[in-house]
Amino acid sequence: QVQLVESGGGLVQAGESLRLSCTASGSGFSNNAWGWYRQAPGNQRELVAAIGSRGTTNYADSVKGRFTISRDNAKNTVYLQMNSLKPEDTAVYYCNAALYSVPRTWGQGTQVTVSS
Repeated sequence: QVQLVESGGGLVQAGESLRLSCTASGSGFSNNAWGWYRQAPGNQRELVAAIGSRGTTNYADSVKGRFTISRDNAKNTVYLQMNSLKPEDTAVYYCNAALYSVPRTWGQGTQVTVSS
Protein backbone atom coordinates (compact mmCIF):
# COMPACT_ATOMS: atom_id res chain seq x y z
CA GLN A 1 0.00 0.00 0.00
CA VAL A 2 1.37 3.37 -0.99
CA GLN A 3 1.88 5.83 1.83
CA LEU A 4 2.22 9.56 1.32
CA VAL A 5 4.13 11.58 3.90
CA GLU A 6 4.09 15.36 3.67
CA SER A 7 6.41 17.67 5.57
CA GLY A 8 7.80 21.19 5.62
CA GLY A 9 4.81 23.22 6.73
CA GLY A 10 4.92 25.85 9.41
CA LEU A 11 4.01 29.34 10.55
CA VAL A 12 5.46 32.18 8.49
CA GLN A 13 4.77 35.83 7.84
CA ALA A 14 3.35 37.16 4.62
CA GLY A 15 6.02 37.44 1.95
CA GLU A 16 8.15 34.60 3.30
CA SER A 17 8.81 31.20 1.75
CA LEU A 18 8.37 27.53 2.58
CA ARG A 19 9.37 24.34 0.82
CA LEU A 20 7.10 21.34 1.19
CA SER A 21 8.17 17.76 0.57
CA CYS A 22 6.15 14.63 -0.04
CA THR A 23 7.61 11.15 -0.16
CA ALA A 24 5.64 8.24 -1.59
CA SER A 25 6.40 4.68 -0.63
CA GLY A 26 5.99 1.84 -3.07
CA SER A 27 6.74 1.48 -6.75
CA GLY A 28 5.60 3.35 -9.82
CA PHE A 29 6.36 6.85 -8.62
CA SER A 30 8.11 7.92 -11.79
CA ASN A 31 5.23 6.83 -14.05
CA ASN A 32 2.67 8.96 -12.29
CA ALA A 33 1.68 12.58 -12.32
CA TRP A 34 1.71 14.16 -8.87
CA GLY A 35 0.05 17.18 -7.41
CA TRP A 36 -0.13 19.38 -4.37
CA TYR A 37 -3.58 20.05 -3.00
CA ARG A 38 -4.71 22.30 -0.18
CA GLN A 39 -7.76 22.57 2.02
CA ALA A 40 -8.60 25.61 4.10
CA PRO A 41 -11.24 25.46 6.85
CA GLY A 42 -14.72 25.44 5.35
CA ASN A 43 -13.40 24.97 1.83
CA GLN A 44 -13.12 22.01 -0.48
CA ARG A 45 -9.75 20.52 -1.24
CA GLU A 46 -8.27 22.10 -4.35
CA LEU A 47 -5.40 21.21 -6.64
CA VAL A 48 -2.84 24.01 -6.68
CA ALA A 49 0.02 22.50 -8.67
CA ALA A 50 0.68 19.36 -10.68
CA ILE A 51 3.62 17.81 -12.46
CA GLY A 52 3.43 15.14 -15.13
CA SER A 53 5.66 12.13 -15.50
CA ARG A 54 7.76 14.03 -18.03
CA GLY A 55 7.97 17.17 -15.92
CA THR A 56 5.21 19.28 -17.41
CA THR A 57 3.74 21.55 -14.76
CA ASN A 58 0.37 23.17 -14.19
CA TYR A 59 -0.67 25.73 -11.60
CA ALA A 60 -3.85 27.23 -10.24
CA ASP A 61 -4.16 30.89 -11.10
CA SER A 62 -4.00 31.79 -7.42
CA VAL A 63 -0.43 30.48 -7.06
CA LYS A 64 0.98 30.96 -10.55
CA GLY A 65 4.29 32.79 -10.43
CA ARG A 66 4.73 32.17 -6.70
CA PHE A 67 4.74 28.38 -6.32
CA THR A 68 6.97 25.87 -8.10
CA ILE A 69 6.39 22.12 -8.15
CA SER A 70 9.23 19.72 -8.84
CA ARG A 71 9.98 16.03 -8.48
CA ASP A 72 12.91 13.75 -7.77
CA ASN A 73 12.11 10.29 -9.09
CA ALA A 74 15.22 8.79 -7.50
CA LYS A 75 13.88 9.79 -4.08
CA ASN A 76 10.17 9.18 -4.78
CA THR A 77 9.65 12.76 -3.68
CA VAL A 78 7.68 15.73 -4.96
CA TYR A 79 8.34 19.27 -3.74
CA LEU A 80 6.44 22.52 -3.60
CA GLN A 81 8.47 25.70 -3.30
CA MET A 82 6.18 28.45 -2.07
CA ASN A 83 7.39 32.05 -2.31
CA SER A 84 5.70 35.36 -1.54
CA LEU A 85 3.23 33.60 0.72
CA LYS A 86 -0.09 35.30 1.46
CA PRO A 87 -2.53 34.82 4.34
CA GLU A 88 -4.96 33.25 1.87
CA ASP A 89 -2.43 30.46 1.30
CA THR A 90 -3.14 29.23 4.83
CA ALA A 91 -4.37 25.64 4.59
CA VAL A 92 -3.44 22.02 5.12
CA TYR A 93 -1.37 20.93 2.14
CA TYR A 94 -1.50 17.40 0.77
CA CYS A 95 0.17 15.59 -2.08
CA ASN A 96 -1.35 12.86 -4.16
CA ALA A 97 -1.41 11.48 -7.67
CA ALA A 98 -2.99 13.93 -10.08
CA LEU A 99 -4.17 14.49 -13.64
CA TYR A 100 -4.24 11.11 -15.40
CA SER A 101 -2.99 9.11 -12.38
CA VAL A 102 -5.17 7.29 -9.88
CA PRO A 103 -5.29 8.99 -6.47
CA ARG A 104 -3.86 7.10 -3.50
CA THR A 105 -4.92 7.10 0.11
CA TRP A 106 -4.43 10.60 1.47
CA GLY A 107 -1.64 11.32 3.93
CA GLN A 108 -1.92 13.45 7.01
CA GLY A 109 -0.97 16.65 5.23
CA THR A 110 1.17 19.49 6.51
CA GLN A 111 -0.21 22.73 7.95
CA VAL A 112 0.85 26.03 6.40
CA THR A 113 -0.13 29.16 8.27
CA VAL A 114 0.67 32.61 6.90
CA SER A 115 0.23 35.57 9.19
CA SER A 116 -0.34 39.09 7.92
